[in-house]
Amino acid sequence: MPIDTLITIEGIECYAHHGCMEAEGAIGARYHVDVYVWADVHRAVQTDNLEDTVDYVMVYNVVKAQMAIRSKLIEHVCGRIVDGLKDEMTALSKLRVRVTKYNPPVNGEVEKTSVELTYEP
Repeated sequence: MPIDTLITIEGIECYAHHGCMEAEGAIGARYHVDVYVWADVHRAVQTDNLEDTVDYVMVYNVVKAQMAIRSKLIEHVCGRIVDGLKDEMTALSKLRVRVTKYNPPVNGEVEKTSVELTYEP
């Protein structure tokens, strides 16, 4: 029996060099990535095997690898994370990724900005 389950990997902290301004590329900033995966994990419920569910280490590694590639826009890096994750998962029914940038340079007090993309095959 299929079991559609939400698995969350929240609070992946990264220091990266994204942004349109040259200084952002040189200095970098703090980022936070949240990943939400809806997948059929009925086999994992029965087998207790990692191969039958979402591997958190794989998710973390995809996020870290994509965050290390400089982009002007967090929309772009978020899209690369979605693409990288969907290529690694077979039982995926929905995927949501949120990339948050802390203290964006907007000539004012802004704590953070976020982009969230949803993929549904």
